[in-house]
Amino acid sequence: MAASRTEDVFDFLVIGTGAGGSASAFELARAGHRVLMLEKGDELPADGSTYDATLVVAGKFNSKEPWKDRNGGVFMPEEHFNVGGKTRWYGAALLRPDEAEFGADARLSMPGWPLEYAEMTPYFERAERLLEVRTFDAEPDLARMAPAFGRHGWQSRPMPLGISNAIHQDPVQETHWDGYALPDTWKSEARFHLLDPILTLPNVALVKNAEVDSLLPGATPAQIVGVRCKDGREFRASTVLLAAGALHSPRLLQRYFDAVGLAGRLPASASVGRNFKRHILSAVIGFGVRRKQDRLCKTQLWTSDAFAHSSVQPLGGWADVETVRYVLRAWPKFVRDLFALHSYGFFLQTEDSSIAENRVIAEPPGGLPTLDYAVDRMPELRDEHEAMCRSFRRALRTAGLLNFRQSIPLSGLAHCAGTLAAGADPATSVVDAEGRVHGMENLYVVDGSVLPRLSKMNPSLTIYAWGLRIGERLSRAYGKNPQQ
Repeated sequence: MAASRTEDVFDFLVIGTGAGGSASAFELARAGHRVLMLEKGDELPADGSTYDATLVVAGKFNSKEPWKDRNGGVFMPEEHFNVGGKTRWYGAALLRPDEAEFGADARLSMPGWPLEYAEMTPYFERAERLLEVRTFDAEPDLARMAPAFGRHGWQSRPMPLGISNAIHQDPVQETHWDGYALPDTWKSEARFHLLDPILTLPNVALVKNAEVDSLLPGATPAQIVGVRCKDGREFRASTVLLAAGALHSPRLLQRYFDAVGLAGRLPASASVGRNFKRHILSAVIGFGVRRKQDRLCKTQLWTSDAFAHSSVQPLGGWADVETVRYVLRAWPKFVRDLFALHSYGFFLQTEDSSIAENRVIAEPPGGLPTLDYAVDRMPELRDEHEAMCRSFRRALRTAGLLNFRQSIPLSGLAHCAGTLAAGADPATSVVDAEGRVHGMENLYVVDGSVLPRLSKMNPSLTIYAWGLRIGERLSRAYGKNPQQ
């Protein structure tokens, strides 16, 4: 369907094509609604450059959008503006959170979800089917390390992955999927698994290179009739879904509330952009005498009863020798090559709190947006992360791997969430259990900014499931039943 005329009015307009936006569009489109998706970026090239370590690790495909941190310093968030969003680049770790992580933990400033875990279960299951989630046996290196990890209290389980068994047919892509965008469909992500099936439908349109600048008010400020892009184009719809991500969706809503006078009048406006959270993250690299054999690497997940809010997973991208060689390019070649063939990477993460002072602030005219964030605002979780890292590094040494640790800087925003958090109380949340912004008639949020808790797991499956749920419920509310 063409979407070039600004007078066209769609049933639903979805801003963003990542996990949540694609999932909701998938449900709405298959039910027969007229759906328009707007993507800030373009398609990625299919020439192999998106899994070339010298280009990807150097940041060729990253956003070049500058932000300010809490101290006024300028940094570049590692964001990706392309069709399919971050899912083109993620490691396809598709884990359900634990049921307990849907509840509140007041001691650690973790609010509960406004719905029961059981209500999300069918959508977790549907997302797993659509994304063809499977597990793999532990490869030789990880299997050999497991007993040593166990002696330090670490329990392992298979990692649910959106990876096709067919990836073993290509030895390059087999080691180039975590952190890289594949031109083939061997990694389950939004572009190939949710958008491709609906883009051929006559009721669906996708407009690329369409950066949304503002929401357009209707007869009352509580109603949205469409959006205006930075280049002046306008698109209209009966219902608008924000899916631009936890850094960008709240800025659109902040600007709108300020423009129409709802800032301070709607109780929910006080929480917009606040409660930003991301996993507290560290990378640990181990080096041993044995030459690395594992190919996928990212096949296991480790948790420990001693660290209730933390988890550990291998870095699949570290399976690629070329990636390691490029990261260590300043080292002498023979040392770099030796390290690349004998090293193993791990990703250590701890759940973050909901702290109001951790927030996204929309840019003033002519200025830069701000991410005011400090991990020290929740010292209990910072301390858990530090203790967890020490424990896991001891386990690696027991397994015969010397190792070093690198904390992930603020620019590493793979798992950001919470800035338009879901909740029952408009005074402390932004959207309700149906995804609708409190006090608004037809504005919904379907990206990771709704997550009131991040859990110790990667959030992708939860975002997909939320998008599917909101898409289905909106379809039924508008009198159509989605196809299953």
